[in-house]
Amino acid sequence: MQGHSGPDDWREANRARWDERVAIHTASDYYDQDRFRRARDVIRDFEVAEVGDVTGRSLLHLQCHFGQDTLSWAHRGAARVVGLDFSEQAVETARELAAELGYAPERATFVAADVYDAAEAVPDPAYDIVYTGIGALNWLPDLERWADTAASLVAPGGFLYLAEFHPLCDVLDDETGSRIIHDYFSRDAWVDEIPGTYTDFDAPTVNNRSVEWQHPLGEVVSALAGAGLRIDFLHEHDMTMFQRFTALRRDDDGYYRFPGDRPRTPLMYSLKASRPR
Repeated sequence: MQGHSGPDDWREANRARWDERVAIHTASDYYDQDRFRRARDVIRDFEVAEVGDVTGRSLLHLQCHFGQDTLSWAHRGAARVVGLDFSEQAVETARELAAELGYAPERATFVAADVYDAAEAVPDPAYDIVYTGIGALNWLPDLERWADTAASLVAPGGFLYLAEFHPLCDVLDDETGSRIIHDYFSRDAWVDEIPGTYTDFDAPTVNNRSVEWQHPLGEVVSALAGAGLRIDFLHEHDMTMFQRFTALRRDDDGYYRFPGDRPRTPLMYSLKASRPR
């Protein structure tokens, strides 16, 4: 498979950007840390339905940011959760949050490492559930390498679960979300210098360079199948987590959708892939 191109310093640029934004995110209304400390759970309803009961199971969260989702799975009964992120600041914040909520380190462990090095960095050889997504894959240039690494960490009888923004969103115009203006099959890096962050577009920031890649749906599915996992389902969803397009409207359930008088397009997708026993 032809590789994705990009600048040599993509990892350093992205890490500096994420390191700086941890403090902005933890202070934001978007992540609402005070509410999280009370509710201890931010997992989306469709993920709860698709992942199923995690009681007594081990779960690895790849690209976990500062651990809200990871710790939510512990709250939902996972026997052991491990979160991995390449930002030291994010991991340190996650460890502090876990301690504050009363989780012992062996129940909730956080590791600072590149996702491509996850197999060497995490404490266990395999996990019942490998969980990832919601703005994760776009930061990775090599999806086959990611899939090989993630699949190697799925225990026999276990599965990988991915919830992610639909790649179709990357080709549509930002206003109406109805015109195709970018190449769906582009393999070039998307390099930006936009200040601020998705929790506060006006936040004053210094490290603004970002390097991202788009991955068509076929590439994601093929990479996981090629890594030896069996695709159990691929679901496409008509809602998303934030106002990706100006035309989106926030519904009573908190998700953003296009108004009912226009044709729907997929805005997110979710996927489950198992390792046979």
